[in-house]
Amino acid sequence: MRIGVLISGNGSNLQSIIDNEKYINAKVEVVISSKDSYGLERARNHNIDAYYETDEEKIITILKEKNVDLVVLAGYLTIISPKFVDSFKDRIINIHPSLIPSFCGKGYYGMNVHKSVINSGVKVSGATVHFVDYLADTGPIIMQDIVYIENNDDEISLSKKVLEVEHRILVESIKLFVENKLKIEGKRVIINEGVN
Repeated sequence: MRIGVLISGNGSNLQSIIDNEKYINAKVEVVISSKDSYGLERARNHNIDAYYETDEEKIITILKEKNVDLVVLAGYLTIISPKFVDSFKDRIINIHPSLIPSFCGKGYYGMNVHKSVINSGVKVSGATVHFVDYLADTGPIIMQDIVYIENNDDEISLSKKVLEVEHRILVESIKLFVENKLKIEGKRVIINEGVN
């Protein structure tokens, strides 16, 4: 299966996908970044086509030319349009650094999420992988996992703990997609472990 990964930054989630290509039985065909970021260098270091591109029409064209089966938003900080969603219907997933539906939507990205979590006083946070629909962070949830917030945590230490969870559940979610084990029923994603 062919994967297109959209990023905006360092690309550590991208790296976790690349490192696990054999495990998930898929290949990253193209990486597109909305910023001139280190993630592009990561891609090129693995001989993956990499583009710095902000024009959505061009991004859709590139992904279609590469015949990608799955689009992964891995720290992509641009809200995609309904046209983009329709172009890859039920084939776009996103990783978000909180337990959706908490701390998500407009303005909740990067360290903003972790600062809000710490300031709220909640005792757990985590990460969510979900299918992408027409609104920000509202699509059907594939997988979530939690981290506990300790008394001495700040947004930086929390972000590191959450990133470890992101790497793990993103890879596992992609594997489930590749193995055709995910079925969307309304707002729910049913994981069928018995299908290969």
